[in-house]
Amino acid sequence: MKNRYFFVLLAMTLVLTTAFQAWAAMPDIEAAVMNKDYAKARELASHILKDSNNPLERTEAQYYYGLAQLRLGQYADARGAFQIVMDSHMSQDTYDKAALSLTEGFYMEGLYADALNTANQLYKKSPHSSFLSSIYFKIAGADLKLMRWEDAHKFLNKILNEFPGSPEASIAKQLLEEKQYFAVQVGSFLDKGRALTLIDDLKGSGQYAYVIETNTPDGQTFYRVRVGQMSSLNDAEELKKRLDKLGYPTLIYP
Repeated sequence: MKNRYFFVLLAMTLVLTTAFQAWAAMPDIEAAVMNKDYAKARELASHILKDSNNPLERTEAQYYYGLAQLRLGQYADARGAFQIVMDSHMSQDTYDKAALSLTEGFYMEGLYADALNTANQLYKKSPHSSFLSSIYFKIAGADLKLMRWEDAHKFLNKILNEFPGSPEASIAKQLLEEKQYFAVQVGSFLDKGRALTLIDDLKGSGQYAYVIETNTPDGQTFYRVRVGQMSSLNDAEELKKRLDKLGYPTLIYP
């Protein structure tokens, strides 16, 4: 009899210990993501997915696993993780957060039509989302890459009108002030002198480079160095490849 009670108590202890370890790991995952240690975040999330029987914990871990894979460039695996979260039927906020990350995954991979389709579907499904300003921004970003300038401007203006205090508002304002062309950004500096030195370097290698001055909501001024003014995304991608080979950190803008 005593042995039976002992084994029952041992089993209960193991269950509670496993549950506590899964719970304790979640803040560690969030900290790893904040510190951009995505390999660690992926490892911790994988442990929860393997060991936890709690549906809520598993769904949250699945989201962070997808986010880590997204940042590590494992786009297909990330998309699969986000789709599992979206299919979990947990909450609308959980669904919206995963769908936004799925949109970002398509965007980062250069699949702009898929990103736009996913963001539009999310907007249709959740028109009063807690993340509505982010949804607007994702739609506008994909529209810009697809040269759907008027549609992009509509959603950028919606951000300014409906969410003037949102993190997306200042970027939306800058994008609305930009001319309708593509460029390759190769640097962003608080020190104007560093930006001008980079421009001289670029011009020395035969590139058309210039500075765009932007202001943040907290009053900081950034000097963004860009190359080219192209009407085609394909041309911008070709220029990006050439600048990559020269060792510059590149980003197609907008």
